[in-house]
Amino acid sequence: MQGTLNEIDLRSILRLIALGQRTGELFVEVYPHQGRGRILPDKVGYWFLFFVDGKLVYAADQDCGKLLRLQDYLRHHDIAIPLGEMELESLALNHIPEYACLWQLLSKNILTPPQAHRIVLGMVQEVLFDVLSLRQGNFVFALGSALEPALTSFPVTPLLAQAGQQIQAWKQLYLRIQSPDQPMAIAKDPALANKIPAKFAQHFRSWTDEAIPLRQISRYLQKNLPAIAHGLYPYIESGAIEIFPAHESHGGADPAWETLTDHTIHKVVCLDDDYAIGKQIELFLTSQNPNCEVVVLQDPLQAMTTLLTLQPDLILCDITMPHLDGYEICRMIRHSQHLRAIPIIMLTGKEAYLDRLLARMAGATDYLTKPFTQQELISLVESYCKKS
Repeated sequence: MQGTLNEIDLRSILRLIALGQRTGELFVEVYPHQGRGRILPDKVGYWFLFFVDGKLVYAADQDCGKLLRLQDYLRHHDIAIPLGEMELESLALNHIPEYACLWQLLSKNILTPPQAHRIVLGMVQEVLFDVLSLRQGNFVFALGSALEPALTSFPVTPLLAQAGQQIQAWKQLYLRIQSPDQPMAIAKDPALANKIPAKFAQHFRSWTDEAIPLRQISRYLQKNLPAIAHGLYPYIESGAIEIFPAHESHGGADPAWETLTDHTIHKVVCLDDDYAIGKQIELFLTSQNPNCEVVVLQDPLQAMTTLLTLQPDLILCDITMPHLDGYEICRMIRHSQHLRAIPIIMLTGKEAYLDRLLARMAGATDYLTKPFTQQELISLVESYCKKS
């Protein structure tokens, strides 16, 4: 199931997934030029929503790999830990670093199950607030295996009702607050600053002396965005709290947490359902080039999530795979604003001209026929990595 939000609204899509008790992943993407007329005019990018038997189990946006969001939620529980240094190799879901970190925190008893449940609920509600505010964009729902290990799940219908109420409440604030990502700060004028309740002022000053986005405040307090915004609205009107445009920097939270996959070396993703072939390709490339990092994926249904998180320099994609073939994956990548420029080399055992033509029509950059030698693979990969 895929299409545009002009054709079908996301509420209907979510209800269909719930009614059909589907297991899979919903990918929603909005380009900057698609954003006009939306409730969140500066919120563009992409989001993932994961379902098991029609229930939501996790949701994230394009920044989940940076772990900033999880860091914000942990602050509410007075947990300060360098998430970027956590070992995630042992988990099958290291293509979603945020979710993998949550499980590591649980396994180390740093987080309790109720705390983890509440954090994931906040993340899901936050993403629903964003995507249900969209009026334009593209979506793809891919049936697939469940996100494992399972942490928690939430029925869709109550979440939709809550999100609808929050969006309606948010519209009432639009005169002063246009985006949850707008930074705000306590006024420097003491006469104005003294109007703010002492408890909130104490919280604010313990977080930062500078401006901080409203969304981040809601995570720290673990309260929904409209509730926080409505509480602060009178102080924004009076000037006791200053609010700035979302696109400007006013010294907010330090973005020191880097993505777990943010390396200076070339990143290559190999998508092949045959694990042995994938590992052989990894050995071919890494044994000759220490500056090459290879990620081997077997499940084509996880491809979009992983690719958007990793942002690789090159994609090697087998044509014949279950659920989605290489042509379909290639077309999905080429329709993504954030992935479309990445070179794609199709791998296949077929040498027919028609197969090469189909690969080109799907958007493939090049074509490599199996079996191939190590030197053939290295030469082709290096030629495209040098261009990236």
